[in-house]
Amino acid sequence: MQFERFIHLIGQANFEKIQNLKVMIVGVGGVGGYVVESLARCGVGTLILMDYDTVEESNINRQIIALNSTIGKSKVECFQERIHDISTSCKVISIPSKLDENTLFLIDQYKPDVLVDACDDTVAKKLMIDYATSNDIFFISSMGTGRRLDATKLVITTLDKTNNDPLAKILRKYARDNRITKKIPVLASTEPPLPINSTTIPSVSFVPAVAGMLIAQHILVQFCKIS
Repeated sequence: MQFERFIHLIGQANFEKIQNLKVMIVGVGGVGGYVVESLARCGVGTLILMDYDTVEESNINRQIIALNSTIGKSKVECFQERIHDISTSCKVISIPSKLDENTLFLIDQYKPDVLVDACDDTVAKKLMIDYATSNDIFFISSMGTGRRLDATKLVITTLDKTNNDPLAKILRKYARDNRITKKIPVLASTEPPLPINSTTIPSVSFVPAVAGMLIAQHILVQFCKIS
């Protein structure tokens, strides 16, 4: 049986909760790709994948969907094929679009139980924070994983408790300026970004991978009340 070992770990009742879970992941690159992979291998019933990008050669060092054979292909379409090869029971909805003010309605349209922000666009992140805090949806946002080497410094926390993260600093200011008082769950690193002088954000395979897996763990443990 495909999920037999996982069911032995968490119990049949919890596994049925996971099978009924609908998760929307915005951004399926380094972090988001491992969220998708982990949730699919845990038997999540519906995955809604939103990403406008295609696979590039430079993605191969850290993105699970990036292979020489997938260069130039839509990331969400590649993931749809991959997920169906992992779990035939998983319903996959792929949206090859960018999340912005014109596409934000898609969250309402698909009504996910969980919304995951794994994109690197600050405008989209702010939109999702606004949506999540206004609609009381289970939400978690990934902060930066570039310019880091220590995956043990990754933590699940809240936005107001982050430090050493330029992206989180922008979002903390946004939350203050807009009087957002609700706690915003985030995945963040306590490791200061390495001082590398480059216009390209350096990255490694294992930091975003661990970040994505921690987000998947957080979703299943918190949403499904798995202890």
